[in-house]
Amino acid sequence: MFKKILIANRGEIALRIQRACRELGIKAVMVYSEADRDAKYVKLADEAVCIGPAASSLSYLNMPAIISAAEVTDAEAIHPGYGFLSENADFAERVERSGFQFIGPTPESIRIMGDKVAAKQAMIRAGVPCVPGSDGELPEDPVQIRRIAKTIGYPVIIKAAGGGGGRGMRVVHTEAALINAVQMTRSEAGAAFGNPAVYMEKFLQNPRHIEIQILADKYKNAVYLGERDCSMQRRHQKVIEEAPAPGIARRLIERIGDRCVAACKKIGYRGAGTFEFLYEDGEFYFIEMNTRVQVEHPVTEWVTGVDIVRTQILVAAGEKLPFTQRQIQMRGHAIECRVNAEDPYKFTPSPGRITLWHAPGGPGVRVDSHAYHNYFVPPNYDSMIGKIIVFGDTREQALARMQTALAETVVEGIKTNIPLHRDLMVDAKFMAGGTNIHYLEHWLEHRAR
Repeated sequence: MFKKILIANRGEIALRIQRACRELGIKAVMVYSEADRDAKYVKLADEAVCIGPAASSLSYLNMPAIISAAEVTDAEAIHPGYGFLSENADFAERVERSGFQFIGPTPESIRIMGDKVAAKQAMIRAGVPCVPGSDGELPEDPVQIRRIAKTIGYPVIIKAAGGGGGRGMRVVHTEAALINAVQMTRSEAGAAFGNPAVYMEKFLQNPRHIEIQILADKYKNAVYLGERDCSMQRRHQKVIEEAPAPGIARRLIERIGDRCVAACKKIGYRGAGTFEFLYEDGEFYFIEMNTRVQVEHPVTEWVTGVDIVRTQILVAAGEKLPFTQRQIQMRGHAIECRVNAEDPYKFTPSPGRITLWHAPGGPGVRVDSHAYHNYFVPPNYDSMIGKIIVFGDTREQALARMQTALAETVVEGIKTNIPLHRDLMVDAKFMAGGTNIHYLEHWLEHRAR
C-alpha cells in the first residue's frame, strides 16, 4: 500500500480523497492555489504545497508544478479527483513516466474513451448498444453529411468528438439548418477542445440519463455497482442524482451492467469509471464513458456499501478487487443534491464570504463539503461548494429525509441553489420518479412565465 498520496484537486473531492487516505493510514499531500490557501483540506493535510496563483491554468492545470510537488514531498501516487486533469491522458502518462502511480485508468484507456468517436466504436465492438449515428467523424463533403442525416432521421444532434460537460452540442431539426450547424460546432469544438472533429447522432426526444458505475482492477476483474438516474439537468449539467433509477426493471439493469463489465475486460480498463446512457422506451444507448470518480458517487456508495474512492486507491496499489459481482447487493434508495454558490433561478455565480454555515444532520444524512463558517468562496472555479446526500429504506423515505435536510440547511453571505432543490423535492412529477432530461429546463421555463 502507498505511504503517501498527492491529491491534485480542490474543493469537496479533495477532502473526500483525504478522508479515504486517513482511513487507509496513508499520508495526504495537498496542492493548492493562492486562492485556496485557507481551504479546510489544506489545513487538515499532512503536507501542503502551493502550486501557483488562482487561475486554474497556472495551478490545478499546471502539470509540471503538480509533478514537482509530488517529487519534493516524496509522494508515491497522484489522485486527480474529477475535473481539471482527471481525464487528461497526457497528464496520466507524465505522472507514470515520472515514476508515480496515477490513481485512475491507463493513459491508453483515457485516450480511447476521451475521444467520443473512438469510445463509441470501442463500445460497438464490445457489444454495448449505442445511439444510431454516423460511423465515426463526419466528412467534409456537405452532400455526404446530408445523406448521413437523412439515413439517421431528423432531429439529429451534432457533437464534438473531444467534448464533455455539455459543451460542443447542437440539435438540428431540418436539412436547411444542417451544414451551418456542423460548421459552427466544428469551430466551437476546435476552440474549446483543440479538436474540431464532430459526429452525428439521432436526437432522442424524451430520454432519461442513466449511468452504470464500474470498478476494475489490473487483473481483468470488473464489477458494476448498479445504476444512477441523473436526468435532472440544466444545460447538460446535473443538478440531482439518485440510485437506483426509479421504474426501470432490474433485468434491464443487469443486462446492460453485464455488457459494461464485459467491455471493461475487453479494453483492459482499471479503476473507477462510469458508462453514461440515454434510456428511452426500454432501450439503453451509450453516449460516453467518464474515466474517473464522479461527483455523484456517494449515492452508489450508500446503496451498495462500497467505498468507491477507497477501492480506487486499492486497485491503483496493485490489489485485486475485494469483492465479486455476486457480493454486490443494492438496498434502499439514495438522493444527492448539488449545492452551488449561485442564484437559485438565474444561475449567476455568487462567490464571496459565507457568514453563516449550518449543515443538516440526522439518520441517513451525509454532507460532503469543504465549506465552513467564514469560508470565502473564490470566483475562480466551479460554483459547487458541496453535496447533500440522503439514504432511506425506500425512495419515499429518502425524499422525506432530503426535504428535512434542505429545510435544516442554512447558508448566509452568498446565494445558493438550495431554494431550487426545496421546490423540486415537492414537485409532483419528480416525486413520482422517472422524469426525462428535458424536464428541469421545461419546469424552469414554466416557472419564469
